[in-house]
Amino acid sequence: MKISLKKIAELVGGRSKGNSEKIITGVAPFDEASSDHITFADNKKLLKKIDETNAGAVIVPSGFEESLKNIVIVDNPRVAFAKIIGLFHPPSRPDYSNSTDGICSNTYIGNNFVCGENVSIAPFVVIGNNVVIGNNVTLYPNVVIGDNVVMGNDLLIYPNVTVLERCKIGNRVTIHAGSVIGSDGYGFAPDGDKYYKIPQKGIVQIDDDVEIGACNTIDRATLGKTWIRQGVKTDNLVQIAHNVTVGENTLLVAQVGISGSTIIGKHATIAGQAGIAGHIIIGDNATVGPQAGVTKSVPDNQIVSGSPEMPHRLWLRVYRIIPMLPELSKKLSEIEKRLNDIELKATGETNG
Repeated sequence: MKISLKKIAELVGGRSKGNSEKIITGVAPFDEASSDHITFADNKKLLKKIDETNAGAVIVPSGFEESLKNIVIVDNPRVAFAKIIGLFHPPSRPDYSNSTDGICSNTYIGNNFVCGENVSIAPFVVIGNNVVIGNNVTLYPNVVIGDNVVMGNDLLIYPNVTVLERCKIGNRVTIHAGSVIGSDGYGFAPDGDKYYKIPQKGIVQIDDDVEIGACNTIDRATLGKTWIRQGVKTDNLVQIAHNVTVGENTLLVAQVGISGSTIIGKHATIAGQAGIAGHIIIGDNATVGPQAGVTKSVPDNQIVSGSPEMPHRLWLRVYRIIPMLPELSKKLSEIEKRLNDIELKATGETNG
Protein backbone atom coordinates (compact mmCIF):
# COMPACT_ATOMS: atom_id res chain seq x y z
CA MET A 1 0.00 0.00 0.00
CA LYS A 2 1.11 3.55 -0.80
CA ILE A 3 -0.57 6.54 0.80
CA SER A 4 0.28 10.21 1.13
CA LEU A 5 1.00 11.86 4.46
CA LYS A 6 -1.89 14.25 3.83
CA LYS A 7 -4.31 11.34 3.50
CA ILE A 8 -2.93 9.69 6.65
CA ALA A 9 -3.47 12.92 8.58
CA GLU A 10 -7.08 13.06 7.39
CA LEU A 11 -7.71 9.45 8.40
CA VAL A 12 -6.49 9.97 11.96
CA GLY A 13 -8.03 13.42 12.42
CA GLY A 14 -4.68 15.17 12.57
CA ARG A 15 -2.70 17.87 10.79
CA SER A 16 0.40 17.30 8.67
CA LYS A 17 3.44 19.58 8.65
CA GLY A 18 6.25 19.33 6.12
CA ASN A 19 5.88 17.52 2.83
CA SER A 20 2.20 16.54 2.88
CA GLU A 21 2.62 14.69 -0.43
CA LYS A 22 5.26 12.37 1.03
CA ILE A 23 4.34 8.78 0.15
CA ILE A 24 4.33 6.29 3.04
CA THR A 25 4.48 2.56 2.36
CA GLY A 26 4.54 1.08 5.86
CA VAL A 27 4.86 1.45 9.63
CA ALA A 28 7.85 0.70 11.85
CA PRO A 29 9.24 1.31 15.37
CA PHE A 30 11.02 4.61 16.03
CA ASP A 31 14.55 3.16 15.91
CA GLU A 32 13.93 0.83 12.95
CA ALA A 33 11.92 2.98 10.55
CA SER A 34 13.23 3.84 7.09
CA SER A 35 12.46 6.79 4.85
CA ASP A 36 9.24 5.22 3.52
CA HIS A 37 7.86 4.41 6.99
CA ILE A 38 5.80 6.34 9.48
CA THR A 39 6.40 5.98 13.23
CA PHE A 40 5.31 7.82 16.37
CA ALA A 41 6.80 9.67 19.33
CA ASP A 42 4.58 10.27 22.34
CA ASN A 43 7.02 10.95 25.18
CA LYS A 44 9.78 13.45 25.97
CA LYS A 45 12.56 10.92 25.42
CA LEU A 46 11.53 10.15 21.85
CA LEU A 47 10.56 13.71 21.02
CA LYS A 48 14.07 14.88 21.96
CA LYS A 49 15.49 12.37 19.46
CA ILE A 50 12.93 12.95 16.73
CA ASP A 51 15.43 14.27 14.19
CA GLU A 52 17.58 11.16 14.68
CA THR A 53 15.01 8.70 13.36
CA ASN A 54 15.21 7.67 9.72
CA ALA A 55 11.42 7.57 9.42
CA GLY A 56 9.82 9.45 6.57
CA ALA A 57 7.21 10.84 8.96
CA VAL A 58 6.48 10.88 12.69
CA ILE A 59 3.19 11.14 14.54
CA VAL A 60 3.55 13.63 17.42
CA PRO A 61 1.29 15.08 20.13
CA SER A 62 -0.52 18.40 19.87
CA GLY A 63 1.69 21.33 20.76
CA PHE A 64 4.87 19.81 19.33
CA GLU A 65 6.02 21.30 16.04
CA GLU A 66 9.78 21.82 16.44
CA SER A 67 11.14 19.25 14.01
CA LEU A 68 12.76 19.09 10.63
CA LYS A 69 10.86 15.87 10.01
CA ASN A 70 7.55 15.46 8.26
CA ILE A 71 5.11 15.19 11.14
CA VAL A 72 1.45 14.44 11.77
CA ILE A 73 0.12 16.32 14.79
CA VAL A 74 -2.67 14.58 16.74
CA ASP A 75 -4.12 14.58 20.24
CA ASN A 76 -3.15 10.95 20.93
CA PRO A 77 -0.19 9.65 18.89
CA ARG A 78 -0.43 6.08 20.21
CA VAL A 79 -4.07 5.72 19.19
CA ALA A 80 -3.37 7.31 15.81
CA PHE A 81 -0.47 4.93 15.22
CA ALA A 82 -2.69 1.96 16.11
CA LYS A 83 -5.17 3.07 13.45
CA ILE A 84 -2.39 3.42 10.88
CA ILE A 85 -1.06 -0.07 11.67
CA GLY A 86 -4.56 -1.35 10.97
CA LEU A 87 -4.58 0.54 7.69
CA PHE A 88 -1.37 -1.08 6.45
CA HIS A 89 -2.05 -4.47 8.03
CA PRO A 90 -5.80 -5.14 7.96
CA PRO A 91 -6.99 -8.32 9.73
CA SER A 92 -6.60 -11.41 7.60
CA ARG A 93 -9.63 -13.55 6.91
CA PRO A 94 -9.19 -17.23 6.06
CA ASP A 95 -10.62 -18.44 2.78
CA TYR A 96 -11.98 -21.97 2.78
CA SER A 97 -12.16 -22.50 -0.96
CA ASN A 98 -14.14 -25.78 -0.83
CA SER A 99 -17.16 -23.83 0.42
CA THR A 100 -19.60 -21.54 -1.36
CA ASP A 101 -21.24 -20.24 1.81
CA GLY A 102 -18.08 -19.73 3.88
CA ILE A 103 -18.64 -22.92 5.87
CA CYS A 104 -16.07 -25.67 5.31
CA SER A 105 -17.47 -29.11 4.48
CA ASN A 106 -15.47 -30.54 7.40
CA THR A 107 -17.49 -28.49 9.91
CA TYR A 108 -19.92 -30.35 12.16
CA ILE A 109 -23.19 -28.45 12.58
CA GLY A 110 -26.04 -29.50 14.89
CA ASN A 111 -29.78 -28.94 14.46
CA ASN A 112 -31.52 -25.58 14.03
CA PHE A 113 -28.36 -23.62 13.23
CA VAL A 114 -29.05 -19.95 12.40
CA CYS A 115 -26.16 -18.33 10.54
CA GLY A 116 -25.69 -14.75 9.38
CA GLU A 117 -24.05 -13.51 6.20
CA ASN A 118 -20.39 -13.34 5.23
CA VAL A 119 -19.15 -15.96 7.69
CA SER A 120 -15.91 -17.92 7.49
CA ILE A 121 -16.03 -21.23 9.37
CA ALA A 122 -12.90 -23.38 9.25
CA PRO A 123 -12.35 -27.13 9.09
CA PHE A 124 -13.04 -29.13 12.26
CA VAL A 125 -15.23 -26.53 13.88
CA VAL A 126 -18.01 -28.10 15.95
CA ILE A 127 -21.30 -26.24 16.34
CA GLY A 128 -23.99 -27.63 18.65
CA ASN A 129 -27.76 -27.50 18.46
CA ASN A 130 -29.83 -24.29 18.38
CA VAL A 131 -26.79 -22.04 17.88
CA VAL A 132 -27.23 -18.50 16.50
CA ILE A 133 -24.30 -16.74 14.81
CA GLY A 134 -24.45 -13.20 13.38
CA ASN A 135 -22.88 -11.58 10.33
CA ASN A 136 -19.14 -11.30 9.55
CA VAL A 137 -18.10 -14.04 11.96
CA THR A 138 -14.80 -15.92 11.59
CA LEU A 139 -14.32 -19.23 13.40
CA TYR A 140 -10.82 -20.68 13.08
CA PRO A 141 -10.06 -24.44 13.14
CA ASN A 142 -11.08 -26.55 16.14
CA VAL A 143 -13.43 -23.98 17.64
CA VAL A 144 -16.23 -25.63 19.62
CA ILE A 145 -19.57 -23.86 20.09
CA GLY A 146 -21.95 -25.54 22.56
CA ASP A 147 -25.71 -25.92 22.39
CA ASN A 148 -27.93 -22.82 22.56
CA VAL A 149 -25.05 -20.35 22.27
CA VAL A 150 -25.93 -16.94 20.82
CA MET A 151 -23.16 -14.93 19.11
CA GLY A 152 -23.36 -11.45 17.58
CA ASN A 153 -21.83 -9.77 14.55
CA ASP A 154 -18.20 -9.11 13.59
CA LEU A 155 -16.61 -11.80 15.74
CA LEU A 156 -13.11 -13.22 15.45
CA ILE A 157 -12.71 -16.53 17.28
CA TYR A 158 -9.20 -18.00 17.03
CA PRO A 159 -8.23 -21.73 17.00
CA ASN A 160 -9.12 -24.07 19.85
CA VAL A 161 -11.53 -21.70 21.56
CA THR A 162 -14.46 -23.33 23.35
CA VAL A 163 -17.71 -21.50 24.02
CA LEU A 164 -19.89 -23.82 26.07
CA GLU A 165 -23.65 -24.19 26.23
CA ARG A 166 -26.01 -21.23 26.58
CA CYS A 167 -23.30 -18.57 26.74
CA LYS A 168 -23.90 -15.21 25.04
CA ILE A 169 -21.32 -13.29 23.00
CA GLY A 170 -21.96 -9.72 21.83
CA ASN A 171 -20.78 -7.80 18.77
CA ARG A 172 -17.19 -7.01 17.73
CA VAL A 173 -15.70 -9.52 20.14
CA THR A 174 -12.29 -11.17 19.67
CA ILE A 175 -11.37 -14.34 21.57
CA HIS A 176 -7.78 -15.53 21.18
CA ALA A 177 -6.55 -19.09 20.86
CA GLY A 178 -7.15 -21.66 23.57
CA SER A 179 -9.62 -19.73 25.73
CA VAL A 180 -12.58 -21.43 27.37
CA ILE A 181 -15.82 -19.54 27.90
CA GLY A 182 -18.35 -21.19 30.19
CA SER A 183 -16.33 -23.84 32.00
CA ASP A 184 -17.88 -24.93 35.30
CA GLY A 185 -17.44 -22.61 38.24
CA TYR A 186 -15.38 -24.01 41.09
CA GLY A 187 -18.05 -24.96 43.60
CA PHE A 188 -17.99 -27.89 46.04
CA ALA A 189 -19.95 -28.38 49.27
CA PRO A 190 -18.15 -30.25 52.09
CA ASP A 191 -19.76 -33.55 53.06
CA GLY A 192 -17.70 -35.02 55.85
CA ASP A 193 -14.33 -35.97 54.40
CA LYS A 194 -15.61 -35.56 50.84
CA TYR A 195 -16.87 -32.73 48.66
CA TYR A 196 -20.16 -32.65 46.76
CA LYS A 197 -20.11 -30.80 43.44
CA ILE A 198 -22.49 -27.85 43.29
CA PRO A 199 -24.13 -27.87 39.83
CA GLN A 200 -23.09 -24.82 37.81
CA LYS A 201 -26.17 -23.86 35.83
CA GLY A 202 -25.58 -20.20 34.97
CA ILE A 203 -23.96 -18.71 31.89
CA VAL A 204 -21.20 -16.36 30.75
CA GLN A 205 -22.29 -13.17 29.02
CA ILE A 206 -19.68 -11.19 27.07
CA ASP A 207 -20.85 -7.77 25.88
CA ASP A 208 -19.81 -5.74 22.83
CA ASP A 209 -16.25 -4.65 21.97
CA VAL A 210 -14.52 -7.09 24.31
CA GLU A 211 -11.17 -8.72 23.57
CA ILE A 212 -10.25 -11.91 25.43
CA GLY A 213 -6.58 -12.96 25.41
CA ALA A 214 -5.18 -16.44 24.78
CA CYS A 215 -5.74 -19.24 27.29
CA ASN A 216 -8.27 -17.38 29.42
CA THR A 217 -10.79 -19.35 31.46
CA ILE A 218 -14.08 -17.62 32.22
CA ASP A 219 -16.30 -19.79 34.41
CA ARG A 220 -20.06 -19.93 34.10
CA ALA A 221 -22.11 -18.76 37.05
CA THR A 222 -23.50 -21.15 39.61
CA LEU A 223 -26.83 -19.43 38.93
CA GLY A 224 -27.31 -16.24 36.93
CA LYS A 225 -24.32 -15.06 34.93
CA THR A 226 -20.64 -14.27 34.91
CA TRP A 227 -20.63 -10.93 33.14
CA ILE A 228 -17.85 -9.37 31.05
CA ARG A 229 -19.17 -5.94 30.25
CA GLN A 230 -18.60 -3.70 27.23
CA GLY A 231 -15.05 -2.78 26.23
CA VAL A 232 -13.19 -5.07 28.64
CA LYS A 233 -9.71 -6.16 27.45
CA THR A 234 -7.97 -9.16 28.98
CA ASP A 235 -4.40 -10.31 28.51
CA ASN A 236 -3.31 -13.96 28.25
CA LEU A 237 -3.72 -16.51 31.06
CA VAL A 238 -6.48 -14.73 32.96
CA GLN A 239 -8.85 -16.65 35.27
CA ILE A 240 -12.32 -15.24 35.98
CA ALA A 241 -14.39 -17.29 38.38
CA HIS A 242 -18.14 -17.88 38.61
CA ASN A 243 -20.56 -14.96 39.09
CA VAL A 244 -17.83 -12.31 38.66
CA THR A 245 -18.80 -9.04 36.99
CA VAL A 246 -16.07 -7.08 35.19
CA GLY A 247 -17.09 -3.47 34.54
CA GLU A 248 -16.91 -1.52 31.32
CA ASN A 249 -13.51 -0.78 29.77
CA THR A 250 -11.55 -2.54 32.49
CA LEU A 251 -8.09 -3.99 31.80
CA LEU A 252 -7.02 -7.38 33.18
CA VAL A 253 -3.30 -8.03 32.63
CA ALA A 254 -1.59 -11.43 32.30
CA GLN A 255 -2.11 -14.10 34.98
CA VAL A 256 -4.73 -12.16 36.92
CA GLY A 257 -7.00 -14.40 38.99
CA ILE A 258 -10.41 -13.22 40.19
CA SER A 259 -12.33 -15.31 42.72
CA GLY A 260 -16.06 -15.91 42.65
CA SER A 261 -18.80 -13.28 43.01
CA THR A 262 -16.37 -10.36 42.95
CA ILE A 263 -17.42 -7.14 41.21
CA ILE A 264 -14.81 -5.15 39.28
CA GLY A 265 -15.85 -1.57 38.51
CA LYS A 266 -15.56 0.52 35.37
CA HIS A 267 -12.18 1.58 33.95
CA ALA A 268 -10.26 -0.44 36.55
CA THR A 269 -6.79 -1.84 35.90
CA ILE A 270 -5.71 -5.13 37.46
CA ALA A 271 -1.96 -5.59 36.85
CA GLY A 272 -0.11 -8.82 36.16
CA GLN A 273 -0.38 -11.77 38.56
CA ALA A 274 -2.69 -9.93 40.94
CA GLY A 275 -5.05 -12.15 42.89
CA ILE A 276 -8.50 -10.91 43.91
CA ALA A 277 -10.41 -12.61 46.73
CA GLY A 278 -14.08 -13.51 46.36
CA HIS A 279 -17.19 -11.53 47.29
CA ILE A 280 -15.48 -8.10 47.29
CA ILE A 281 -15.79 -4.95 45.17
CA ILE A 282 -13.00 -3.26 43.24
CA GLY A 283 -14.17 0.31 42.60
CA ASP A 284 -14.40 2.35 39.43
CA ASN A 285 -11.05 3.64 38.13
CA ALA A 286 -9.20 1.60 40.75
CA THR A 287 -5.73 0.19 40.06
CA VAL A 288 -4.38 -3.02 41.59
CA GLY A 289 -0.60 -3.33 41.32
CA PRO A 290 1.32 -6.37 40.01
CA GLN A 291 1.37 -9.48 42.22
CA ALA A 292 -0.95 -7.81 44.71
CA GLY A 293 -3.14 -9.98 46.91
CA VAL A 294 -6.44 -8.18 47.42
CA THR A 295 -8.50 -9.48 50.36
CA LYS A 296 -10.95 -6.63 50.92
CA SER A 297 -12.87 -4.14 48.81
CA VAL A 298 -11.01 -1.26 47.13
CA PRO A 299 -12.73 2.16 46.89
CA ASP A 300 -13.19 4.09 43.65
CA ASN A 301 -10.03 5.76 42.28
CA GLN A 302 -7.78 3.97 44.80
CA ILE A 303 -4.35 2.51 43.88
CA VAL A 304 -3.29 -0.50 45.94
CA SER A 305 -0.22 -2.74 45.93
CA GLY A 306 1.29 -5.50 48.03
CA SER A 307 -0.02 -8.62 49.70
CA PRO A 308 -2.19 -8.02 51.58
CA GLU A 309 -3.12 -4.92 49.67
CA MET A 310 -2.48 -1.43 51.01
CA PRO A 311 -2.42 2.07 49.50
CA HIS A 312 0.28 2.20 46.86
CA ARG A 313 2.34 5.00 48.46
CA LEU A 314 2.40 3.13 51.77
CA TRP A 315 3.47 -0.02 49.92
CA LEU A 316 6.39 1.86 48.34
CA ARG A 317 7.59 2.84 51.82
CA VAL A 318 7.17 -0.72 53.09
CA TYR A 319 8.94 -2.15 50.05
CA ARG A 320 11.99 0.05 50.68
CA ILE A 321 12.18 -1.20 54.26
CA ILE A 322 11.91 -4.94 53.51
CA PRO A 323 15.56 -5.41 52.35
CA MET A 324 16.69 -3.64 55.54
CA LEU A 325 14.78 -5.94 57.91
CA PRO A 326 17.67 -8.35 58.70
CA GLU A 327 19.95 -5.47 59.70
CA LEU A 328 17.15 -3.77 61.63
CA SER A 329 16.44 -7.03 63.46
CA LYS A 330 20.10 -7.33 64.40
CA LYS A 331 20.19 -3.74 65.71
CA LEU A 332 17.00 -4.27 67.72
CA SER A 333 18.52 -7.38 69.31
CA GLU A 334 21.61 -5.37 70.25
CA ILE A 335 19.47 -2.57 71.73
CA GLU A 336 17.39 -5.11 73.67
CA LYS A 337 20.56 -6.69 75.09
CA ARG A 338 21.94 -3.31 76.15
CA LEU A 339 18.64 -2.38 77.83
CA ASN A 340 18.67 -5.69 79.71
CA ASP A 341 22.25 -5.01 80.86
CA ILE A 342 21.26 -1.53 82.04
CA GLU A 343 18.27 -2.94 83.94
CA LEU A 344 20.38 -5.62 85.60
CA LYS A 345 22.99 -3.04 86.60
CA ALA A 346 20.34 -0.71 87.99
CA THR A 347 18.70 -3.54 89.91
CA GLY A 348 22.08 -4.58 91.38
CA GLU A 349 22.87 -1.04 92.52
CA THR A 350 19.47 -0.72 94.19
CA ASN A 351 19.84 -4.00 96.06
CA GLY A 352 23.32 -2.99 97.18
